[in-house]
Amino acid sequence: MIMAASVGVALLAGLAVFQVLLAAGAPLGRFAWGGRHDVLPAGQRVGSAVSVAVYAVVAVVLLARADVLDVLPDGPVHVLTWVLTGYLALATAMNAMSRSRPERLVMTPVALALAVACLLLALG
Repeated sequence: MIMAASVGVALLAGLAVFQVLLAAGAPLGRFAWGGRHDVLPAGQRVGSAVSVAVYAVVAVVLLARADVLDVLPDGPVHVLTWVLTGYLALATAMNAMSRSRPERLVMTPVALALAVACLLLALG
């Protein structure tokens, strides 16, 4: 389980860096948010910044499920891991349907890898 959590946290860290760059105005928008803008408009930049905090919470859940952290009760952590698995499976499908080819090619496998990591943790 530690391996699945480590992979998940590493992917989340990479996504967090990516979202910080988007929030700062880096011209990487073709990889996110449907790929409509190279530089994200203000509302999507705020969304990117907020997603960094969400990724941190998700990382804590994954680490708690792998018994690396003991900050949350086991019951809610187990339920949250299943919720994340479902959400990331949906995110995989949504990224695969994106009109943005760069988003499809990059974010679909990232979302799938996160979904698999969560599934392994949920089953563990």
